[in-house]
Amino acid sequence: LAIFVIVYCLHLYLPSFIEPTFILPDQQYKTFTIIFFFLAITLTFLVGFYFVNMNQDYENIILHQKDSLEARNKEITDSINYAKRIQTALLPSDHFLETELENHFVLYLPKDIVAGDFYWMETVESNGKKSVLIAVADCTGHGVPGAMVSVICHNALNRCVREFEITDPGMILNKTRELVVAEFEKSHEDVKDGMD
Repeated sequence: LAIFVIVYCLHLYLPSFIEPTFILPDQQYKTFTIIFFFLAITLTFLVGFYFVNMNQDYENIILHQKDSLEARNKEITDSINYAKRIQTALLPSDHFLETELENHFVLYLPKDIVAGDFYWMETVESNGKKSVLIAVADCTGHGVPGAMVSVICHNALNRCVREFEITDPGMILNKTRELVVAEFEKSHEDVKDGMD
């Protein structure tokens, strides 16, 4: 369009500076001017139509990608929320805590939906005396990886007390470490995760 405007302006103003070799009659001049403007408007319309259609195609592609990402995000978030329900079910219940401990409170604020932090409690009887064992643990990793490690560590603590009937805190920690290491050694991957 810019080229057409420049040519048209040159056509209008150039004859005043340079002597034309031929002069078009007024009727032909008007006809050429009308044809030129018609062509310029048509070309502008066609270019605009092309860009509008191209923009619409890109908009459709972006909307499709957005819908796809939203669906994947919802699926992942739903899965993580379900994992949170499972992880919460592993924690000692409020009823269990109230039954076993008179004055207590729990401040559990995981950074992510699921986390590597957890607390554990178990009651044991040894020599006719009831004891309450409590652990507050921070597993390697954040989010989903940390939550997976916390499940393994939680199960190792349960096995130490229930299966191996260990009640000494130091021995529980040693056996828990042994069980977690044994669990990770089953894999061919080099896993160095654990629990503090």
